[in-house]
Amino acid sequence: MEKRIGAALILVENLDSTIKLNQILSAHADIIIARQGIPLQQRGIRVISIVLEGTTDQIGALTGPIGKLSGVQVKTLMLKGI
Repeated sequence: MEKRIGAALILVENLDSTIKLNQILSAHADIIIARQGIPLQQRGIRVISIVLEGTTDQIGALTGPIGKLSGVQVKTLMLKGI
């Protein structure tokens, strides 16, 4: 399966989910190229953007469990193979 470059934007509204979120991200560290976190304290949310390189299966294995976390949203963009 060919590798793709992708990006995911994660919106965290429930801070109780951050421990599990970090565990998921750490378990998939091999496909994460870059990660940036932005606290929006006035709104009570956190935004995390990650740049990924992996197969669609690898990227889905990362973002799928994140989307199931309480108070967490994730959107993914993938570009054509590299």
